[in-house]
Amino acid sequence: LQLSPPQSQESNPMLARVQCPVCLRELPGADINAHLDRCLQGGAEADGDGRAEAERGSPPPCKKLRPAAPAPAAPGCSPLQQQGRGGGSSSSIAQQLAGKPLADKLRPDTLGDYVGQERVLGAQSLLRPLLEAHEVPSLILWGPPGCGKTTLAHIIASSSRKNGTRFVTLSATSAKTNDVRDVISQAQNEKRLFKRKTILFIDEIHRFNKAQQDTFLPHVECGTVTLIGATTENPSFQVNSALLSRCRVIVLEKLSVEAMEVILMRAVRSLGIRVLGQGEQHSSSATGSPSEGSEFPVYIEEKALSTLAYLCDGDARTGLNGLQLAVQARLAAGVATGSSTDGALITEEHVKEGLQRSHILYDRAGEEHYNCISALHKSMRGSDENASLYWLARMLEGGEDPLYVARRLVRFASEDIGLADPLALTQAVAAYQGCHFIGMPECEVILAQCVVYFARAPKSIEVYRAYSNVKECLRMHTGPLPPVPLHLRNAPTRLMKNLGYGKGYKYNPMYKEPVEQDYLPEELKGVNFFKEQKT
Repeated sequence: LQLSPPQSQESNPMLARVQCPVCLRELPGADINAHLDRCLQGGAEADGDGRAEAERGSPPPCKKLRPAAPAPAAPGCSPLQQQGRGGGSSSSIAQQLAGKPLADKLRPDTLGDYVGQERVLGAQSLLRPLLEAHEVPSLILWGPPGCGKTTLAHIIASSSRKNGTRFVTLSATSAKTNDVRDVISQAQNEKRLFKRKTILFIDEIHRFNKAQQDTFLPHVECGTVTLIGATTENPSFQVNSALLSRCRVIVLEKLSVEAMEVILMRAVRSLGIRVLGQGEQHSSSATGSPSEGSEFPVYIEEKALSTLAYLCDGDARTGLNGLQLAVQARLAAGVATGSSTDGALITEEHVKEGLQRSHILYDRAGEEHYNCISALHKSMRGSDENASLYWLARMLEGGEDPLYVARRLVRFASEDIGLADPLALTQAVAAYQGCHFIGMPECEVILAQCVVYFARAPKSIEVYRAYSNVKECLRMHTGPLPPVPLHLRNAPTRLMKNLGYGKGYKYNPMYKEPVEQDYLPEELKGVNFFKEQKT
């Protein structure tokens, strides 16, 4: 295939730069034909800097795109085990833990190795047969951190490459609109020249603004790209409705404790760490060295794994990172003290310490969530400012949504402080708006100020109790509710006036003295909801 470079006004037209229609690189006109032949043949590397752009689906080198996922490991072998083959003593646990985080190294490549999300990816689900048949629709993966969104995209990437489909990854935290346009332009060229599909994975898609999200619309509509977006935020609020209607929303739930135990057990086996059951003793002289290639054997208590699976709250990334930190700490302690005779033992306390350094032990969705907010509420009600700050910090450092806490403070301002300090409600609303504007961690001091203010403020439940009495009155009423008195009804038409609506009503501003007038139905005349009701 010959492509003549465009004519230039310069003295040597062969020096003009021409853009390759396949990989979008700009090359001297004298080199374009040879370069284009290599691109069309597939797998050839471009001149100059040794990059093969077209067939590998790589973005232009000047763009800050995330690299494609690594090639799948050998069948039946985890990435960590594959790293340690033939290495002998060089493939120690410390070496395996060096570099990338454990959560990234153990990321599975096939659906068969994917743990959890049975409702979405089970044998009877709608999505699994589509993925196995390489018919990937446009998806929005929505779920909490560490539930498997990026892992599922990684599996789709591995499967897509085997099927000849390009898979490009961008992160909305760093990618710009021009990056997206470049990927789409390459996808158009691939589709036109090679009939090759392109799957575009956008991590943290909610970080793109509405205008950036609109860039995808026509190309998802016509099938130029298949879009897969991952988000921890509600897509109903964070993703354009037009884009949302063109994608299937897949809701991923936090992983169960059982699923976390499977993931952690797979990790310790890949590292060559022996799990000790209850009552078992660790001793290299008695059991040999189960961690072949390690500087000294490493053991972990079964209870420690169970505790870690429970405390990480369904977040696989947190669990694996906590395990990695605990193992590295024990290895470092063993090397420092030289106590390698019996090896290193990882106990329940070690994994708790590993989690505390990166993840406060706080169950954001379970009983502890409600226990802590109840403790905060009662501490403020009891005017204990120290306890109030403690429970606030415990929730925020454990990952609680600051807006949830702010909403509870708005409620507290009216329920427990009320008319004793009407400015409390203003403080609470301002705190909520401040949290909404700046987010964590900057908003923590805003909530702290509000909590201390409420703990020190005078308290009154007069309004709260009176309204509760009104609700109880309505609940206990039998038969139809009494009608609105005629003199209190609105009368916008002549017919209503003729029916007596508004008749006899005294307009208070027209009178200098207080007006004697009934405002409650006849059946409730004389009732005072502000007096404490007898139970």
